[in-house]
Amino acid sequence: MKSVLVAAGVLAQYAAAHSIFQQAGSGSKDFGTTCVRMPPNNNPVTSVGSQDLACNVGGSKGVQGLCEVKAGDPFYVEMHAQPNDRSCSNQAIGGNHFGPVMVYMAKVSDAKTASGASASWFKVDEFGYDAATKTWGTDTLNSNCGKRSFKIPSKIPAGDYLVRAEAIALHTAGQSGGAQFYMSCYQVRVSSSGGGQLPAGVSLPGAYKASDPGILVDIWKNGFSQYTIPGPRKIDQSYF
Repeated sequence: MKSVLVAAGVLAQYAAAHSIFQQAGSGSKDFGTTCVRMPPNNNPVTSVGSQDLACNVGGSKGVQGLCEVKAGDPFYVEMHAQPNDRSCSNQAIGGNHFGPVMVYMAKVSDAKTASGASASWFKVDEFGYDAATKTWGTDTLNSNCGKRSFKIPSKIPAGDYLVRAEAIALHTAGQSGGAQFYMSCYQVRVSSSGGGQLPAGVSLPGAYKASDPGILVDIWKNGFSQYTIPGPRKIDQSYF
């Protein structure tokens, strides 16, 4: 949490900190918003049973762009508070919106038309909470100009994929329905010389429950030191 909580000032900041995953890149290549299914605004999804949990509001419909990468390439997703504002002087997600950051992938027949709600998602990256440094996944976004970098698994098959970036804000998650889910899906085409098998996947919605300890959690309680990231485990290192 890096900064000391001042209870009287926190509530006033909550409403002003909504954000959007909107840009992407690979190494030195900046894709911008070419392949993102941009939500209509920066508001969160709040129901774990909503079809919007897959790719956000309107995210079941594809866009024309594709981001093309090779298996094993680096890839980054990028979050900012307002559309097209990439200023590093502004926090990616502020207002004490602390929580984990996760990235999922799902192989689909056509990334431009596939619905994320019918996909099989496997987790390729995550950062929850580091108690030693009091650092949340969202802190890593704020310290890196909104970017979260990971590696496209080198042993997955070639083809079209959806990449789902997600941050969960837990500042009001001490009550059921209080967690805020921010996600966007990117349309990605992966070239690969290998014929590897896909990791087992989960459904979204379906993988989260409102009562999961990483979703219904009071991060402000005295002595808070452990956090359980929701959803499946990150895929085995052998896929990378």
